[in-house]
Amino acid sequence: MAVIAQFGSLPGGGPIPSDDGLDASIAAPGAVALRVLRGGRPVGGAVVRIDAATQRSALDLFFVSPAEHGRGLGHAAWRAIERMYPETRIWETHTPYFEKRNIHFYVNKCGFKIVEFFGPQHPDPHGPGPDDLPGGNEGFRFEKVM
Repeated sequence: MAVIAQFGSLPGGGPIPSDDGLDASIAAPGAVALRVLRGGRPVGGAVVRIDAATQRSALDLFFVSPAEHGRGLGHAAWRAIERMYPETRIWETHTPYFEKRNIHFYVNKCGFKIVEFFGPQHPDPHGPGPDDLPGGNEGFRFEKVM
């Protein structure tokens, strides 16, 4: 996990995202929880928020087991999600600054563009609080125009 590799431990010793954060993401209006399968077994998942009225949707959570990294499974799963929601014209997602693997994945593999940087001088109004993530809660907002 990138946070442990970068900072040595999880903040507060709990999971990222927190159970409360995960529950809120799944319960959000328009949210759809998806499983990523390989050979019929679950190896990851995603939570997307679909807004058919605005055609702007969000990837709120996306993960693949570290044991499956580097095999193209995340990219294949993302492409499948795009095909599931062809009416979406703009996808949005976020990732912390320290998650370099995520930044590479979204920009270089999936075609997202960085459209906003969050930090002390420009905090994310919808993001975690100042002590919720290590690294000063710096992060990026990405968009992909279909």
